[in-house]
Amino acid sequence: MVHKFHIPVLGLGFSIDTPLKVAKYGISSVVSVVDDELIERMRKYHTEKNNLEFIPIAKKTINSRAKRITSYLNFMNNVVKLQFYALQELPFEHGNDLCRYFELLPSDSQLRLGYELMMDYPEGERKRIFQNILKKRMVIGSIDVNIMAKVDNNSDALAALRGFAESDLTTSVVLSAGMNPKLYSYISEFDDFFPNRNGVLKKRIILKVSDFRSAFIQAKFLAKKGLWVSEFRIESGLNCGGHAFATEGYLLGPILEEFKQNKSTLLAELFDLYCEALAENPNRHPITPSITLPPKQLITVQGGIGTSSENDFLLKHYQLDATGWGSPFLLVPEVTNVDGGTLENLVNASEEDYYLSNSSPLGVLFNNFKGSTIEQERLSRLEKGRPGSPCTKKYLCTNTEFTEKPICTASREYQNLKINQLANLQLPKADYERQFNIITEKICLCEGLCTSVYLKNEMSKPKESAAVAICPGPNLAYFSATYTLQEMVSHIYGQLNLLEKVKRPHFFIKELNLYIEYLQKDIQNHLNNLSDKKIKQLIKFKTQLLAGVDYYKSLFRNTEGMFSVESSHPYTELLKAENKLANTFISDLI
Repeated sequence: MVHKFHIPVLGLGFSIDTPLKVAKYGISSVVSVVDDELIERMRKYHTEKNNLEFIPIAKKTINSRAKRITSYLNFMNNVVKLQFYALQELPFEHGNDLCRYFELLPSDSQLRLGYELMMDYPEGERKRIFQNILKKRMVIGSIDVNIMAKVDNNSDALAALRGFAESDLTTSVVLSAGMNPKLYSYISEFDDFFPNRNGVLKKRIILKVSDFRSAFIQAKFLAKKGLWVSEFRIESGLNCGGHAFATEGYLLGPILEEFKQNKSTLLAELFDLYCEALAENPNRHPITPSITLPPKQLITVQGGIGTSSENDFLLKHYQLDATGWGSPFLLVPEVTNVDGGTLENLVNASEEDYYLSNSSPLGVLFNNFKGSTIEQERLSRLEKGRPGSPCTKKYLCTNTEFTEKPICTASREYQNLKINQLANLQLPKADYERQFNIITEKICLCEGLCTSVYLKNEMSKPKESAAVAICPGPNLAYFSATYTLQEMVSHIYGQLNLLEKVKRPHFFIKELNLYIEYLQKDIQNHLNNLSDKKIKQLIKFKTQLLAGVDYYKSLFRNTEGMFSVESSHPYTELLKAENKLANTFISDLI
C-alpha cells in the first residue's frame, strides 16, 4: 500500500470502473458488484473501447450473475496489469504517467523521496540502477469489491460473492450494511479466503463497521470459521454517502478511541479463534509453529473527512493505517462517472441540498441530493397521478405485505396497493398526507444509481430512464468545483488546499450536529406513539451523545495544535452543539 487513502464504493455506477482509471497509480478503489446488468454493459463498453472481442454472457445462462461478475473483474484485472506494465516501461520524463505515479504519492513517502532524489541525479549507470529499483517497488492499486449484506433477495449477495471468489483477483471483498450469517458462512466454501501453507491469503475480507462491538461480533463469527478479517473499515454513521446506518448515539471520535485502546486485545483474541478453527478443519492448512504472528489487520476510517489536517490527525492520533475519501471524488470527472448535468448541480449546490431521506426501498436512511433528476421525476409522476417506478431489476424486492412474492416499496405496484389501503383508513387530512408522503418518497435505486454512467459514456438504451439518483455525503457541500485527480490527491496530502476560503465545520462537529438533528427528528416522529421502550432508547441515545461531547472536550483541550481548522474553531462549535443537545428535552414527553 503506497497511498494513505482509498476511494470507497460510490453508488452502483459512479465507481464501477474507477480501478481502470486509478489503480495503475497505486490508488485502491472499491467497485459495487450488486448489479450484474450494469457490470455486463460496462464489460462490453470497455472491451470494445480496448479493441477486444466481447463475448456476452446471457441472462439465461446458468449462474449468469456470478459469471458476469467474474468476467468483468478478470477483465479489469488484466487491463490494469497491462496499464501498469506499460507505465513501468516508460522513461522517467516529466509529464508522463510514470512520473505522475510518483508525484501523486504523499510528500513523506520513501518512494516519493527516492524519486525526487533520483530525478536530481546526473545521467549515468547509477541513475539507471536507481530507476530500476524505484520501478520494482511500484505497487498496483487494489481492485476491491463491495457487497451490501442486506441485498440478499434471491441470493443476490451470495452470487456476487461467488463472482468475486472465482475471479483472478488477489484483493478484498468489503462486506457492508451489517451481519448476514448466511453470506458470511458462504465465504467458507471458497479456498481463496483461507491461508496457504505459508499463511498467505489470496482473497481478503474487509468489514465496514460503525462501532467496535458489532465489529468484534462479526469478526469472531468469521474467525470461528477460519476466516480472517484483514481490515476494519470504520465509517461515520451519518456523515457519509449512500445508505446511512446511525449508531445508538456513538460518535466517531469515541469509536476510534475504543478501537485504538483495544486493538491488541482484538487482534489476539481473533487470532486464537482463527488458529483453533484452522487446526480443527482437516481441509485447511493450520497455522504452523513457524507462523507465530497474526496476519496483518488494518484499521481505517471514512466518512466526512474534508481537509488534510483532519486526515493527518486521524492517521496519527488514532494510529490508523489509511483513510477513505469518497464523495469529493464525485467532482473528479477522470475518476468517477457523473454526467454533465448532475455534475453541474453538485458544483452549484449548498448545504441545504444534501439531506438524510427515507428514499431507499431497503427501509434504511439514505443520503439524498435535492438536485437529482430522479427526485424531479418522482414529483412529476405524483403530479400525473402515477406514483412509483417500474420495477425491472428487482434487486430490492423485500416487501410481502400485499403479495406472496416480494415486491419493491418503490414500485408502482406496491405504492398503488399501499395508497389504496391508506384511502380506506379515512384518516384526517394531515395524517393522510403525512402517510402518503412516506409511501411515495421511495425511489428506484436499482435504475437511478446506474443512469449517470450510461449518460456520461453515451450508453443509454432507447426509452431508458434518464433520471439520475446520486447519494453523496453532506461533506460534498463544501467542494464547489470540478477537480483533476492530481488536485484532489494533493488536497488530501496537504500540498494544495481546495477549501482555503470555505467556511466549514470540523468533521467531528458536523457529525455531532447530524446526530442531534437525527435525535430531534426521531422525537418528533414519535410524539403520538411514544412507548416506555422508545423513551428509554431516546434517553440512552442522548446520554451517549453527551458522553461523546465530554470526550471531544478533553480531546480538543489536550490536542489543541492538531485542530488548525481554517474557518472555524472546533471547541467553540462544540459548546454550541452541546447547548443544542442539552435543550433537546426527552423527559418532558413522559
